[in-house]
Amino acid sequence: MDHRHVLRALSGLLIVLFVAMISSTVVSVALPQIIGSLDGTQSQYTWVVTATLLASTASTPIWGKLADLFSKKLLLQIAIGLFVVSSVACGFAQSTEQLIAFRAVQGLGMGALQVLVQVIIAAMISPKERGRYNGYLGGVMAVATVGGPLLGGFITDASWLGWRWCFFVAVPFTLLASVILGRTLHLAEVRRPDTKVDYLGATLIAAGVSLLLLWVTFVGDDFDWLSWQTAAMVGGSALILGAAVLVESRVKEPVVPLHVVRRRDPALAIVASLAVGMAMFGGAVFLGQYFQIGRGYSPTEAGLLTIPLMAGVLVSSTVAGRLVSRTGKVKPFIVTGVVVLAAGFLGLSFIDHETSLVMVSLGMLGVGVGVGMSMQNLVLVLQNTVPLSEIGAASGAITFFRSLGGTMGVSVLGAVLAHQVSSKITDGLVKLGIDPAASGSGGSTLNIAAMPPQVQEIVRAAYGDATGHIFLISAGIAVVGVLASLFLTPTELRDSVDL
Repeated sequence: MDHRHVLRALSGLLIVLFVAMISSTVVSVALPQIIGSLDGTQSQYTWVVTATLLASTASTPIWGKLADLFSKKLLLQIAIGLFVVSSVACGFAQSTEQLIAFRAVQGLGMGALQVLVQVIIAAMISPKERGRYNGYLGGVMAVATVGGPLLGGFITDASWLGWRWCFFVAVPFTLLASVILGRTLHLAEVRRPDTKVDYLGATLIAAGVSLLLLWVTFVGDDFDWLSWQTAAMVGGSALILGAAVLVESRVKEPVVPLHVVRRRDPALAIVASLAVGMAMFGGAVFLGQYFQIGRGYSPTEAGLLTIPLMAGVLVSSTVAGRLVSRTGKVKPFIVTGVVVLAAGFLGLSFIDHETSLVMVSLGMLGVGVGVGMSMQNLVLVLQNTVPLSEIGAASGAITFFRSLGGTMGVSVLGAVLAHQVSSKITDGLVKLGIDPAASGSGGSTLNIAAMPPQVQEIVRAAYGDATGHIFLISAGIAVVGVLASLFLTPTELRDSVDL
């Protein structure tokens, strides 16, 4: 496809990516009020996010492999339909349990949209030229992440809308993208009727990852780290994932191509993506909660306060994308990005409920710049090493591990935050001479407005002070990404679509 036709098709793909991204960022700022109005708990707050990421993670490699076997355009239209239906269902949810279930279905559509957009772009544009278009991708991701919290805050604060419109707002954009893609996206599809989808491998991967994430969510609260439940869940997950590796090594069309992920650069890119995803998703998810519950700002104000993070993503991804296309080199930008990411999280680890907003903004800016420089370029490293016939499975693999890192990050950091908050609230109530069990405020509810003023102060201080701990963990995770990126081979990006 020439540049003009690429841009026409890319407009629809960018809208799809925008919708997939904004469906998370719109909700992130509104979540404290959503969970409060549905009378949910801190654990359910984490699960509203985790359910989406879990479903997205488990299904990503399957969508990627299907894109190698069947019509990419048809799969994208199916994913759009799934996303629209689940978004409407989320908007009508009447309890946190219903919302978690519908968000899981929405996660299936989000995972499909994110990986299929990358696969289709890779089928149209060579890796070297893709750096320039990655700037557009980074820009759309940044607009979605900047505009999402602002839009979410406005919708939540507007009495004539309410938080349910945070889910409804994505529907018209998605339908518009479907129409545009139907008219502009024309790919040369290669029919492969003799191939089979590896359903057994896909099921084993999804089951193994899901069991591990369930353990991460419940350990420490419902049972101890050293217990029979831990042994059963971790051991069971290891057995299931071991069986998945065995299946993937023997089937003709594996969901995760082991011969690709065993190579040095793809393996290092996957490790770095895992760390970046874990640090970014795990840290950013709780910023909205920090500003609203820990600092007392409204959803709209919380959205405005996250602008440094999103501005960092927007500027760095655009500039880095242009430079990658111009030089053909990608490693220097990845290494710089992950180092800045780790430094940003380290700065945020010192915050509490009274920290200057300037210091918080500088830390967020560092995180945003790091994510913008590293995330899409790590995908580019993997795509540069595989032929066009494997681009879907390879893209699905790295997106899978990044989402897996994000899901584990949200689960682990959410569990740490819940434990820290509960301890701090209990200590604060005891000092006031209030029985935590009798007050019903020992971290069990996020409906802050219903609490007495003196209890509200304790809860806000607990959330504000506990958030720094999870950012310190994020910084440690980001260091793993730094180490992995340092060992990447300094290679030139190819200027052809296929090997």
